[in-house]
Amino acid sequence: MKILIAADTYAPQINGAARFTERLAEGLARRGHDVHVAAPSPDGRPARQRVRGITVHHVRSYRYPRYERFRLGGPWRTAAQPLVDELRPEVVHIQAHFTVGRAFAAAAVHRGIPVVGTNHLMIDNVFDHLPVPGFARGWVTRTVWRDIGRVFGQASVVTTPTPSAVQLLTEATGLQALAVSCGIDNHSFAEASGRWAPAKEAADWVPTVLFVGRLDPEKRVDELLRAFAQLPADVPARLEVVGHGSCGAQLRAMAERLGVTDRVTFHGVVTDEELVEAYGRADLFCMPGVAELQSIVTLEAMAAGRPVVAADAMALPHLVRPGRNGYLYTPGDVEELSGHLRRLLADPALRARMGRESETIVAGHTLDATLARFEDIYCQVTRGRIVRLRRAA
Repeated sequence: MKILIAADTYAPQINGAARFTERLAEGLARRGHDVHVAAPSPDGRPARQRVRGITVHHVRSYRYPRYERFRLGGPWRTAAQPLVDELRPEVVHIQAHFTVGRAFAAAAVHRGIPVVGTNHLMIDNVFDHLPVPGFARGWVTRTVWRDIGRVFGQASVVTTPTPSAVQLLTEATGLQALAVSCGIDNHSFAEASGRWAPAKEAADWVPTVLFVGRLDPEKRVDELLRAFAQLPADVPARLEVVGHGSCGAQLRAMAERLGVTDRVTFHGVVTDEELVEAYGRADLFCMPGVAELQSIVTLEAMAAGRPVVAADAMALPHLVRPGRNGYLYTPGDVEELSGHLRRLLADPALRARMGRESETIVAGHTLDATLARFEDIYCQVTRGRIVRLRRAA
């Protein structure tokens, strides 16, 4: 099939939606499809290039002043239509309702090309980058969801990563949706576990807690730092933080105030190979974020055989089964978080047992299964089938 994926965030930007879209596009190309991606240009200028078997169409973009790593694509329908007419894809798969997604959805509908939509947005994430006063947030939330409903309402099928995300989308917009996991390449991360196993047998090994993600407010890395600082002296541990974001400087300053800088390493942005190595070094993974529609990095840590301590919020309870592969804690309860970390750090046998359970649970989230699911969806919509009603009755 010829597939056009329209994304408002894409590599080299680093976030869950961008990583999913890149893996989806490259995975579909490996399976023999002719895949094109339309996404904002990283430097603002339109360009076209072949990257690992796919054709990336960088559309004109503009820097968003309050979020330096995010660029707004500029193709309204008059700009998107020529590319749709040139490519004549069999299906257009939009990844967001912002400028690029809405433009290509409209262009596809105008030419009678079926649209599939995947929602990655949590409204909580928007407020971290928009100057919206508290009294106006209710109105803004309703307005954004109405807009999402209008854009994704053009799609024959709407997907989102988890049942919780489906429920959220349906309640907010009236749209029905399918839960399709983002999926990961389990084998790459499973290899990390075995590679570091001998080092962890050493007597001087210090157990390591790992966080991976954007250092932005909704990730609540400050709670992890405070919980880590509360660990008793007889529980030796290190904390590694991988990622970059608007709160990076404040978090480093907080680590200094808490007196843990000698035990905390901020790695910033890392390569894919370095990321796999970070999972390998880790003994357990922590995700304190409260706005996760799925959390790809948590899936990756589980594939590496790591137990997980996570906030009891949004989709994380779909991945963390308390007492089986980790623990959930009440968001904001730093003492509860610290207690879970302490329990795992002090018990290698418990970490090993829960890590094996993580591998079992994550086996249902393979990238191959995700690719096959989307192939089936594409086939159905190109045959004129709407898998779900546009709106709930």
